[in-house]
Amino acid sequence: MSELKPGDGELHTPDHDVPENAAHAYWRENLTLMGILLAIWFTVSFGAGILFRDWLDQFAIGGAPLGFWFAQQGAIYVFVVLIFVYSALMGRLERKYNMSDDND
Repeated sequence: MSELKPGDGELHTPDHDVPENAAHAYWRENLTLMGILLAIWFTVSFGAGILFRDWLDQFAIGGAPLGFWFAQQGAIYVFVVLIFVYSALMGRLERKYNMSDDND
């Protein structure tokens, strides 16, 4: 478990120390990434499934109106894709800041 010890300005992990400014940059990028991905999911689930449903219903997927499809299926599919995107981008971010738990 990582902890910031008072007065030393470094984030201590089991394997290495990370300067405090790098830890803050890491968390800032992490929160930005989560905010963007959650905004995409909100837009797809609430926007396509509720707000723009009437307009989207003029199109169809597999015989179902598109707005209905997004409300019932599309938001779930997008969420699963966003999980994989988050995992890949977080792996890249952890390598960038040398915060990875991998023992490579």
